[in-house]
Amino acid sequence: MQMDVFDCAQRYARENTPLIVITGKDYGSGSSRDWAAKGPYLLGIRAVIAESFERIHRSNLVGMGIVPLQFLHGENAETLGLTGREVYNIVIPDVNDIKPGQHIQVQTNTGKQFQVILRFDTEVDLLFYKHGGILNYMIRKMLSAI
Repeated sequence: MQMDVFDCAQRYARENTPLIVITGKDYGSGSSRDWAAKGPYLLGIRAVIAESFERIHRSNLVGMGIVPLQFLHGENAETLGLTGREVYNIVIPDVNDIKPGQHIQVQTNTGKQFQVILRFDTEVDLLFYKHGGILNYMIRKMLSAI
């Protein structure tokens, strides 16, 4: 069955299924508008696994609460035999235990396992992740000042 992206995203949202993007090099290159990260977030994408990220776009993903993950050097979807049809389990440590550049485990329902780099590169990235993105962080900050 074929359906458009929006209908597919709505179906997965009803099923409480978070989505990921698996992509190649320089993910997010081109226009660095924040809508390039807002759109995927609104479609239910919660993580991106890429060979590399465009710097500003990676930061915008974090700001939206999308987890940027990077394949290890020399690895990509093709070398790992990933098709995108797999179900993925991404084990992200508790926010208090995350270190910038940390490696984490990804497992699939087909038995494949591999490591990726958790691309929270700064303490600010970790702060935004802890709050589910910059918007949630700012709302909480403003409410705590009242």
